[in-house]
Amino acid sequence: MRPARMPLVLVLVSACRAASPGENAPIVQPGAPGQPSRVITAEAAAALPSPAHTAADVRFMQGMIGHHAQALEMTGLLATRTSSDDMRKLAKRIEVSQADEIKMMQEWLASRGEPLPDPHAHHADDAALMPGMLTREEMGRLAAARGPEFDRLFLRYMIKHHEGALVMVRELFATPGAAQEAEIFAFASEVEADQRMEIQRMAAMLKELEG
Repeated sequence: MRPARMPLVLVLVSACRAASPGENAPIVQPGAPGQPSRVITAEAAAALPSPAHTAADVRFMQGMIGHHAQALEMTGLLATRTSSDDMRKLAKRIEVSQADEIKMMQEWLASRGEPLPDPHAHHADDAALMPGMLTREEMGRLAAARGPEFDRLFLRYMIKHHEGALVMVRELFATPGAAQEAEIFAFASEVEADQRMEIQRMAAMLKELEG
């Protein structure tokens, strides 16, 4: 799944990369919904305002911080509950990537003067969970499991968790005007691609455990 239109800045970069040295690449400005795209001059492109972030972009980043924070809580359980090296390697990949992304999202919000959420706000009794996030009961069930039982439950829950992130990306891209800023467009697209790959990897691991 990919959004229907790329932000103009990415269209311009793509056009420049497609040109051979010494050639003038055409610069394409995407049209409004229902309107055709058009070729514009470099001077006109330079005069265009940069896309601004939207309230939907902010909600996505704030929600994804809590979403990633719970994934780190899940991987944190693994050290004392599994004997599988493959599970440890999987958890380490998730841990490293999502911890880095939390820092990036916090910096993105702070640089735009937007509020930073409490990464652990989902622990509150009245907290609204993002798509795919585990309930308190599900986290308790995972924490109580050990060995192969834990491995199977972890994979099932993390697949669900990742699928929730895909829902969040899909909702962002479906919101008019959202994800037009190049940085958030690139990040959301990366989340979508990475989470899909990890879902496939975890599904294969789960199939092996349950086979």
